[in-house]
Amino acid sequence: MENTEPAKKTRWYSIREAAEYLDVGEPTLYRWMREGKITFRKVGDSTRFWQEDLDSVMQVFYSAKDLGKAREVCPICRHDELVEGKVRGAGLVYFVPKKTKFWTLKDSFVDTTARMCTRCGAVTWFGDTAKLAKLRSLTRQKDTDETARPSEEAQS
Repeated sequence: MENTEPAKKTRWYSIREAAEYLDVGEPTLYRWMREGKITFRKVGDSTRFWQEDLDSVMQVFYSAKDLGKAREVCPICRHDELVEGKVRGAGLVYFVPKKTKFWTLKDSFVDTTARMCTRCGAVTWFGDTAKLAKLRSLTRQKDTDETARPSEEAQS
């Protein structure tokens, strides 16, 4: 079966247009090119940028209030159509913090969810931050207790 949809034509930007699009000066753009912070293409003697390359340079820093929105956008291409699912292996995949309180009655596995971008195929994993915070607070308590004991023994 043949695909009858017209292919999307990639929008090319010159250095001047790219600088305007990103709202930065041309010297900044040249510096980013030298430092490898931005992807560019040479077409003959001219330098060109794809819009996707320019969009990937922009970083969005979400406030704590907007973190839910961050999960709805692909971190690679900024596309907003993500499909939620699970990543499978021999079993469920969990995140296990390096240090946990070993005698806790609850397991130290942090559940993860995954989302896949429908445009670029990037898979992003998200963990349960509430459970991680509980495990970390238990670890801090344990570390505090262990560091307090030697000083108590030295006094006696």
